Amino acid sequence: MKVGIIGGSGVYDAELFQTTADKITTPYGEVEFERGVFGGEEIFFLPRHGKGHSVPPHLINYRANIAAFKMLGVERILATSAVGSLRAELVPGTFVILNQFLDFTKRRALLFDETQVKHLDFTEPYCRQINAILKEELQSLGIKNAEGCYVCTEGPRYETPAEVKMFAQLGGDVVGMTNVPEVTLAKEAEICYSCICTVTNLGAGISEEPLEHEKVVEVMKANSKNLKKLLLKAIPRLQQEPKTCK
Repeated sequence: MKVGIIGGSGVYDAELFQTTADKITTPYGEVEFERGVFGGEEIFFLPRHGKGHSVPPHLINYRANIAAFKMLGVERILATSAVGSLRAELVPGTFVILNQFLDFTKRRALLFDETQVKHLDFTEPYCRQINAILKEELQSLGIKNAEGCYVCTEGPRYETPAEVKMFAQLGGDVVGMTNVPEVTLAKEAEICYSCICTVTNLGAGISEEPLEHEKVVEVMKANSKNLKKLLLKAIPRLQQEPKTCK
């Protein structure tokens, strides 16, 4: 089963396997990605923000990225993401497996063809089977983790303390700027999708320190060892285990 990895902030290359640079032209634009082999199976890596983190969240070509994976025959996507915590108990370094989202984006294309009358069911936005695999492997590694609801903001600015308070009251656990429409497009493309987040900071108003992107990347680098351990154990299962999800 073909697996695609989407790397978020701090995850800019496929360090776990040898790759060659490649590109593909989709109806939504050209996408650069890396093609490699892992465990004898073809695998693909795509840096969400482009090389060197050159594309801000609100300008990412989400439709092209997911369309590229669909054209490449990817059946399962495992995405990584850096997030802020909306709850004091979710401290920096914690892994969070997403199970729901709240969409506060404002001007992004949410479907491949927005002229269609198309209403997708999002009772389960994320793949239950992939989430279970991630949970099992994190527990086997003894790595602190939780499940939670992702609040997606438009960006590129960080949130105000008032927004952080509101998001928490609405049931959000972590906040970021990229998961929507990535997750919704994967659902539309009928690709199983899951996202493993790394808490890099406490949200504004919870933390007394100002938020800085450089500190986010520093925490992601510090936690990269655990992320690699997780991927080394999870990817073979994603490649080999048949689908049991609907």
